[in-house]
Amino acid sequence: MSSVHDVTDPNTWGPAIDEAVNTVSRGGLVVLPTDTVYGIGADAFDAEAVAALLAAKGRGRQMPPPVLVPDVRTLDGLATEVPDDARKLVEAFWPGGFTIILRAQPSLQWDLGETHGTVALRMPDHPAALALLRRTGPLAVSSANASGSPAALDVADARAQLGEPVSTYLDGGDAPGGVASTIVDATGTRLRVVRQGAITLEALNEVAPVRGVDEPDDDATDESDDDATDESGDDATDDVAPEAADASAPDPSDEAAAPTTEEPAASPAEEPAG
Repeated sequence: MSSVHDVTDPNTWGPAIDEAVNTVSRGGLVVLPTDTVYGIGADAFDAEAVAALLAAKGRGRQMPPPVLVPDVRTLDGLATEVPDDARKLVEAFWPGGFTIILRAQPSLQWDLGETHGTVALRMPDHPAALALLRRTGPLAVSSANASGSPAALDVADARAQLGEPVSTYLDGGDAPGGVASTIVDATGTRLRVVRQGAITLEALNEVAPVRGVDEPDDDATDESDDDATDESGDDATDDVAPEAADASAPDPSDEAAAPTTEEPAASPAEEPAG
C-alpha cells in the first residue's frame, strides 16, 4: 500500500525523507517533487528497481530514465570524456532545469536500459529532492506520469497516474517550475539541444556554443531516449533523460532529469524529472 508524506517544511520532513530512503534501499519506487515537474525515482544501481520504474510508466528499455544527482562533484563519477563546454554549462545551470547527456563511465555497474553508453544527468534545484539525493546517492528519475500523458505537477496527479506500484509519495506542493528541463547532448563533436525547456538557447550560448534543436546536424550522434529529466510529460526529465542525444532521446513528455533521458535525448536521456 502506497503512502503520502509531506515535505513542504524542512523542519518536519525528516521522517518523510527517512521513509523514502528506506523505500529506495528496498528497491522500491518513490515519487518526489523537483524544480520542474514531479519525478518517479529508483536506485540507479538497482536494475530491477529501474525496470519497475519503466513498467510503472508503461515504457520500455529503449527509453531509459535520466539520473538525478545531489552535487556537481558527482559528474565525474558517472560520466567520462566530459567536454570543457559541457562543464561550463553544468557550472552555470546546476542546480536547475538543465540536463546534460554524456558518455557514461564504462565501469559503472548499472542497467538503465538501452543507453548506448550514455547517461543523462541533472542536479535539481529543489530542497526536498536534494535532501533525498544526499541520502540515497544518484537516482534514476523520470517524470511522474504514465507514458504519453502530461507530467504531474502535484502529488495527487502523480498518484492518480502511477498508483500502487509507487511505495512512497513525497508531497512538496505544486511543482514550482512546471516546465521540463532543457536537455543538451554533449556526446557529439558539437553540443546541441535535443529538448528545449527551462533554459533558453540564448542563455546556453552566453556560456558556451550550443546548436539549437532545429539547426542542421553535421555529425552523427547516438540516439537513445528523459526526464531527463526526467524533468515533462514523458520524459528527466526528465526524466530523463534523457527522461540523450537521441538514443536516449527521451520522451518529449518526460521530464524529471537524466541518463537516460526520457524526454530528451539521444542516449539515455529521458525525461528528466525535470
